[in-house]
Amino acid sequence: MAEKKPSLYTLSFFLLCLSNFLFSASFSMIIPELPDYLASLGGKEYIGYTIALFTLAAGFSRPFSGKLTDHIGRIPIMAFGSLVCFICGGLYPMLHTVQGFLFLRFIHGMSTGTKPTATAAYVADVIPEDRRGEAQGSLGIFTATGMSIGPAIGSFLAAHYGLDQMFYISSIFALASIVILSRMKETLPKAMKSRFSFSLFRIGWKDVFEPKVVPVFWVMLFVSFSAGAMITLIPDTSKLVGWTNKGLYFTIYTISSILIRFFFSKASDQYGRIPVLIFGCFMLSLSMFLLVFSANSYLLIVSAIIYGMAWGVNTPTLAAWTNDLGDKNHMGRAMATMYIALEAGIGIGAYVSGEIYQGVASQIPIPFLLAALLSLLAFILLWTKKRNWTYGI
Repeated sequence: MAEKKPSLYTLSFFLLCLSNFLFSASFSMIIPELPDYLASLGGKEYIGYTIALFTLAAGFSRPFSGKLTDHIGRIPIMAFGSLVCFICGGLYPMLHTVQGFLFLRFIHGMSTGTKPTATAAYVADVIPEDRRGEAQGSLGIFTATGMSIGPAIGSFLAAHYGLDQMFYISSIFALASIVILSRMKETLPKAMKSRFSFSLFRIGWKDVFEPKVVPVFWVMLFVSFSAGAMITLIPDTSKLVGWTNKGLYFTIYTISSILIRFFFSKASDQYGRIPVLIFGCFMLSLSMFLLVFSANSYLLIVSAIIYGMAWGVNTPTLAAWTNDLGDKNHMGRAMATMYIALEAGIGIGAYVSGEIYQGVASQIPIPFLLAALLSLLAFILLWTKKRNWTYGI
């Protein structure tokens, strides 16, 4: 008789998923409205900075969050990330200058530079190695749901109640995420814990980069450029095709991402990380190529569906692959390395897209073409290196 596998869906794992849902809804809620909000402050030429600064701060804080996660604990670092979201949500309505807005975007980015790192390390602690793909997929369903509902809620609140109320509701979501974390049990062994001290902020190269996850780093860097381009340009692209809700594309792609996770969350556990990523990178490249030609709602919808499928496959698989390859005693550092690549790709994609776009509609296809080519490059790397790179599971 086959041994029955323990359930993934414990109370702690459910609370972790629920906290992630609220956190992702909090920071994604405001994204579709940021370009117009910045333009209203007189900073339309800085639209690319709204995401670039956010991801720059996230990437900058990754080495610190990885080290602190491995020394202080998973839950305190998760709580800090949600706390940053809570504070920033309440401060947006109080800052009415372009400089103040851009500064706050940088600070806000520290939230996604801390909470996801500690969350991924928590998952690695509590999930068996042969079920990490499934666990990351299940966690991703809640995260993607938050990112799907968030933009739709944000656009609704902005349209009917005003931007200030949207920012305050975003802050409330983050606060609820912190409350849930207080009910969870810490998983970092006591023998590995350290008292907090400022010496933990001394960062060397070994704290920044985990060499065992180099393959993950390059793939994540290339595919995440598309996210920066999409977040920066989709709100204005949506307006060009006549969509009044600028969060609709986000909603469609995250629903698609959720659905594929339901049906294929175990795929990388069964068939291997690299074969699944080859499929995901091909689909991502296809979705970006469609945006090059998306002059109508139909192509925009199809692109959103395929984009969601690609990210629904890629993100949990890359996280599981990082868990496989990373040093078990420094999982926070391994996850931080993966997320540094994510933030660098998004930040570069957002900055390059904003610089190319500059409010000129005819320029929009160029960043999407670059994103498609970089996703195709990740596909080629995985295909040609699949015999040399470590598979993990």
